Amino acid sequence: MSKIITLNNFILERQKDFPFATGELTNLLNDIAIASKIVNRDVNRAGLVDILGAKGDVNVQGEQQQKLDVIADEAFIRAFRSGEEVCGIASEENDDFVAFDSEKSKNGKYVVVFDPLDGSSNIDVNVSIGTIFSIYRRVSQPGTPAILEDFLQKGTEQVAAGYVLYGSSTMLVYTTGKGVNGFTLDPSIGEFCLSHPDLKTPETGRIYSINEGNLDRCDPGLTDYVKYCREEDPESGRPYSGRYIGSLVADFHRNLIQGGVYIYPTTNNFPEGRLRLVYECNPLAMIAEQSGGLATDGHQRVLDIEPTHLHQRCGYYAGSKKMVEKSMSLLKNKKASLTV
Repeated sequence: MSKIITLNNFILERQKDFPFATGELTNLLNDIAIASKIVNRDVNRAGLVDILGAKGDVNVQGEQQQKLDVIADEAFIRAFRSGEEVCGIASEENDDFVAFDSEKSKNGKYVVVFDPLDGSSNIDVNVSIGTIFSIYRRVSQPGTPAILEDFLQKGTEQVAAGYVLYGSSTMLVYTTGKGVNGFTLDPSIGEFCLSHPDLKTPETGRIYSINEGNLDRCDPGLTDYVKYCREEDPESGRPYSGRYIGSLVADFHRNLIQGGVYIYPTTNNFPEGRLRLVYECNPLAMIAEQSGGLATDGHQRVLDIEPTHLHQRCGYYAGSKKMVEKSMSLLKNKKASLTV
């Protein structure tokens, strides 16, 4: 029987990789694990109690809030507030960041940004959903309240990033900049256990994930890429398979494991894109790069983008290295041909 390694034991073992750390990051990752177990419990019983459907409010993104959106948001905020390792948080569900006011929290080294329940429009039809999180070292003075600049840092400054997938099993996948590891929740013992050590996304794959219903509103080069994916070429394994769940974490996770590219481009009606740079794109870009993949906005590396506001959006191309590079080259070629 193979040795069972729990998330807590794994995090403690990896503390030696961070000589500057004094335990706060370890505690913070455990806070995330605890909050995700609470959300997992509520997701699993959603059809049995009155927490399905819309809450009736519209969030800052202009989206209808689901009841589980609010429940998940509150669960994570409670965990971060009581843990006191962070001086503040920013959530996709809230207009502004929250600076915690306890004296211990004001001395916290970190801030957390998160999307408490990605894909919540799929809740009522029982499709996989997830939580996305990102941790930064604060830039403000310890002992003072968190400020906006703590949250508007480039993705390259992330200390850790990850996601929780609530699907046929519940998985927590994270990186601290030294590879990617996945943990599956064992409901019999209530612990996340190491199930996918040192995850590496294949350099190429046979899956492209895009809402093809929007192709006529996208960059013409993207139409060329989808045509390329559909073409018959046994030597390269084409045609590729189109797979689009419509839940970012679920689509990203499948491609991370099997190889593929996820594309949520800018469109004529959404010229800045739809996905949020701070809450969604940066954390998953760090995971993509740490597993050997790439993440761009269609033009540049996502992690190099300088955020200017909390709810900034961008186009997104993430996944297997060669597939992202091919899509970028076709976008560039089409642009060049149209400007001649």
